[in-house]
This record gives sequence, C-alpha cells and structure tokens, in this order.
Amino acid sequence: MKMSKISGKINLMQLTAALRTMKGQSGEVECLVIPINQNRLFKGEKGIYLDLIAFEIEKKGDSKDTHLVKQSLSKADREIMTDEEIKAMPILGNLQVWSGQGSSEPASSMEVSGEDEDLPF
Repeated sequence: MKMSKISGKINLMQLTAALRTMKGQSGEVECLVIPINQNRLFKGEKGIYLDLIAFEIEKKGDSKDTHLVKQSLSKADREIMTDEEIKAMPILGNLQVWSGQGSSEPASSMEVSGEDEDLPF
C-alpha cells in the first residue's frame, strides 16, 4: 500500500498572538504567546489543540502547494458567527502532498508555570 507524506507551513502569527522576549535559563528567549480562549484552542488531556481543515486548491505556476489550511470551527462557534466573520477567517498556511512516509513527535511539554516565572528552557 502506497502512503502519502504531507508537508506544510502554518503561520502562527495569523492567530491572535504576540512576540515577546522573555528570560530563559540561558538568557533572553524570543517567544510566541498564543492565548488559548481567544484562538478557540481545545485543551485536552495530552495537549492543547488547534483544529485545522485543508481545502484542495488548483496548482498555479511552479507552486507545489496542493491545499490551503484554515482553522476548523465547532458547530457552536460557527452558529454564533456571521457569514462575513467565517469568510474572514485567515488562511493559516499551506500543504503539499508528497509520496513517501513520515512521522513526528511533539517537542513541547504540558508543563504549566506562573506568569512571573522564568522560562523552563
């Protein structure tokens, strides 16, 4: 059975987010702060999730992109938003479908720290 590999890029600055320089163990660390509730992220037992949906697109020119990526909203969220608000949801990134296989493990932990504490890394 032939499997596909999908690669892509997500622009996290399309979410409600802020770049901050914070104190880490080895000095200043540039960080991306993403509010959970404002971005409709799902907090589960094993992580915090951003639900995504990909839309297949027509290839243009030399582009290898096969899909555009947007945030997938729950039915409850969609029902309280206007059609204009739903259409205005930003494109978060793109995907490309390749032949082959691949997997990855999360690089961060679910360690919770206080607001005024230094970073654990």
